[in-house]
Amino acid sequence: MEFKHKSVLLEETIQGLRVRPDGIYVDGTLGGAGHALRVCEKLSAKGRFIGIDQDQDAIIAASERLAAFSDKATIIRSNYCYMANELKARGIHHVDGILLDLGVSSYQLDNEERGFTYRTDAPLDMRMDQRQTQTASDIVNGYEEKELYRIIRDYGEDKFAKNIAKHIVAARQEAPIETTGQLTEIIRHAIPMKIQATGGHPAKRTFQAIRIELNRELEVLRDSLDGMIDLLDDGGRICIITFHSLEDRIVKTIFRKNENPCTCPPKLPVCVCGNKSKGTVVTRKPILPGEQEMEENPRSKSAKLRIFERKL
Repeated sequence: MEFKHKSVLLEETIQGLRVRPDGIYVDGTLGGAGHALRVCEKLSAKGRFIGIDQDQDAIIAASERLAAFSDKATIIRSNYCYMANELKARGIHHVDGILLDLGVSSYQLDNEERGFTYRTDAPLDMRMDQRQTQTASDIVNGYEEKELYRIIRDYGEDKFAKNIAKHIVAARQEAPIETTGQLTEIIRHAIPMKIQATGGHPAKRTFQAIRIELNRELEVLRDSLDGMIDLLDDGGRICIITFHSLEDRIVKTIFRKNENPCTCPPKLPVCVCGNKSKGTVVTRKPILPGEQEMEENPRSKSAKLRIFERKL
């Protein structure tokens, strides 16, 4: 299957990065290289681009798309949480810009074999990195009921999490749950019909929760952001596109903390904690896709772009 993914908030992200022709830029979620291509087009012969992705299909697709820029583009199969180490191994200690386009790609959703979508019947996989041994099936069939409840409640924000977890455990006692179709039907039986009629696809939140848990998406984001901001040179920017409230909340909170890290009590006349600001939040409110983009690409509707600028 051809790797197709329509880049969300493309123009807004490129403008937000303020690409310097001689600069060094990193895309930590390379995907099909839509954003990456635009960055590379703006770089001079002295500029450098590093693209990182853990999905082998993305690596292959991006390598083909960026073939004309092989003199300045380096593509690495890895998780962006290892960005600092990957850059250091290549003699890079600071960069001028970082981009993250979080979540699952259109290719991953549309490729039935990957098991990300509830719209077709396929093996329960959901791995963003195919080298990983654990799959969604292991979570669905192996987690205790209380653990399933926790992730569906916290990562899916589904008010029927307890009932869904109960139904999953009851169903797997009869036979292992091996496909997305089986799981979808179990979830349908756990949610009242009147809710299903008005609340969107009943399996959407549970599938999101399992995917986030399996790929450690929120944990990786939370643990990586401070380090990525430290990688930025003076005036460098990090642009992050999120697709649900949990991701956006993490980005918003960490950006604000890096702008104002003071932990002193408000009553103190001067700061004595010694924590120094690392920069400025450029986007007080997130940048959202316009009406035309949402019409042309419905998957962009939940996208939010936040930008932080480093100040040394």
